Amino acid sequence: MYDNMMKVEFLSKSQNESFARVAVAAFASQLDPTIEEITDIKTAVSEAVTNSIIHGYKDKKDGIVEITAELNKNEITIIIVDHGCGIDDIEQAREPLYTSRPDLERSGMGFTVMETFMDSVEIESSKTGTKIRMKKKFKSLDID
Repeated sequence: MYDNMMKVEFLSKSQNESFARVAVAAFASQLDPTIEEITDIKTAVSEAVTNSIIHGYKDKKDGIVEITAELNKNEITIIIVDHGCGIDDIEQAREPLYTSRPDLERSGMGFTVMETFMDSVEIESSKTGTKIRMKKKFKSLDID
């Protein structure tokens, strides 16, 4: 269960990536995070949403990206879902510098960045979409 929750969805347009990271950061601010913790969350959300838009919906004009954020004590769980084409090989996609879109000059560091800035990153994917679940504990409210 969670103490608080928010959910937002938007079209898979690149201009919505900044909206997504700011919305999650504003919601997370209830936990009195440090600037570094907010920056970490914004960066991870940005990478996940960009992956959904560029990779998940690569063959579609527009799709929907859903974000759910849950607060529980001093931890945030962020779930980002797309209903795009899915990831064929999750382990390969997690490898630094691997990209399925070299035509767009992508760096292939999306999952590496998410894993660096969050405490945990779980990926589920099928031919009907991808779900990324990320968690981060805030040290500023050290509750356990």
